[in-house]
Amino acid sequence: MNSNCLKVIVLVAMIVAGMSLPVQSQTVQADSIQLKRIYDEILLHARAYKNLEELSLEIGPRLSGSPQAEKSVAWTMKKMKEAGADTVWLQEVTIPHWVRGEKEKGMIIPSGGKKQTVPTCALGMSVATPKEGITAEVVEVYDFDQLKKLGEEKIKGKIVFYNHPFDQRFVNTFHAYGEAGRYRYIGAGEAARYGAVASIIRSLSSSDNDYPHTGAQRYRDSVPQIPCAAISTNAANLLSDLLKTDPKARFFLQQSCQMLDSVKSYNVIGEIRGSEHPEELVLAGGHLDSWDLAQGAHDDGAGIVQSIEILRTLKALNIQPKRTVRVVAFMNEENGLCGGREYALQARKKNEKHVAAMESDAGGFTPTGFGLNMSDSAKAKIGQWKNLFLPYNVWDWSGEEDGADISPLTDGGKVPGIGLYVDSQRYFEIHHAATDTFDQVNKRELHLGAAAMTALVYLLSLHGL
Repeated sequence: MNSNCLKVIVLVAMIVAGMSLPVQSQTVQADSIQLKRIYDEILLHARAYKNLEELSLEIGPRLSGSPQAEKSVAWTMKKMKEAGADTVWLQEVTIPHWVRGEKEKGMIIPSGGKKQTVPTCALGMSVATPKEGITAEVVEVYDFDQLKKLGEEKIKGKIVFYNHPFDQRFVNTFHAYGEAGRYRYIGAGEAARYGAVASIIRSLSSSDNDYPHTGAQRYRDSVPQIPCAAISTNAANLLSDLLKTDPKARFFLQQSCQMLDSVKSYNVIGEIRGSEHPEELVLAGGHLDSWDLAQGAHDDGAGIVQSIEILRTLKALNIQPKRTVRVVAFMNEENGLCGGREYALQARKKNEKHVAAMESDAGGFTPTGFGLNMSDSAKAKIGQWKNLFLPYNVWDWSGEEDGADISPLTDGGKVPGIGLYVDSQRYFEIHHAATDTFDQVNKRELHLGAAAMTALVYLLSLHGL
């Protein structure tokens, strides 16, 4: 090769290298400009907070199978159409129908002295007590190991009291919730194994308060179904202190909840069709149902209105996504996950291709990042966009938690899963309690979460994964 040829090759290589860098830089700059437009549009003109006010105050608690849950289906369909979705439809789901019945009664009964009524609520899917209630001595345990050591001899005929508090050492309160949550979820079945007549748990709350927190529990097929309830953290402290000096203290529990026949309901689905790859889907959503003690504003009204805001913002900015953007309001996350399972089942039957699935179900608090439940290669691609979010204080991409409703779809990596991360320090003061109300939601925090979701959905719809 002569020197002239070598010079030409080197010159061409320099030109190609010089061209590639500006193209990449231009792409990042264009993405940055679009994200700024998205944030500006939402922070100035979002409808999410107003929509949440309607959902919370005009419809209210939306327990699966309730009239309010069915009203919320029609409401969500209307809001998706107003947001500008190209198509909106309902996906039929069969869901459980559990009802709480009359207000529960819980009472601490010392061996001598005055009885004290304490805040009590039945756990979801629990059976009722006899009409006259149950009165029995209390056995306090910290964990299942302690329960097993006590055995049938000391538990039979008594009420098991799971006094397992949140571990305050976890800065991520969801870790503390997951660790303590097993005593709510399977505690009744474990207590029944040793002959307990009922079980009560310390509410899954990060603070001491007078509001009992409900939540789903599951019975074991091989043991009797016994009534189970939660008492407030203050009540748990009171009962625990009493048992130290009065081990013969008793507890009275009365509740009339019951399981009715399953009913028909719906997931609500709206989408904006992609211009270049309409067969590729970028999903975002939350769950439409809530517990019946409050308005379900944070859990998960926030996730619903944030997801609808994605549709509204793309339309308002005249952004035509290359891939189809689909928003799903799932039904029955709280006590069955039937909506998520049905969606995944139908998606696989239709051989639908999901680029990614995102969920907001951690409350409408200040967003901090995203959980990435996906392959290392997919994480690496999303990692290229992290710097775009730093101006908006969205910085934490370290975890892998996504969302319960999308878990049947993501299922071990079949679809990349994404969860909106928020500052969760206050969430478990109100989670599943009567305090989960609209007045607990901050407008700006809610809208920042919607903006973070919309920005990531936009990038996924443009670049794929």
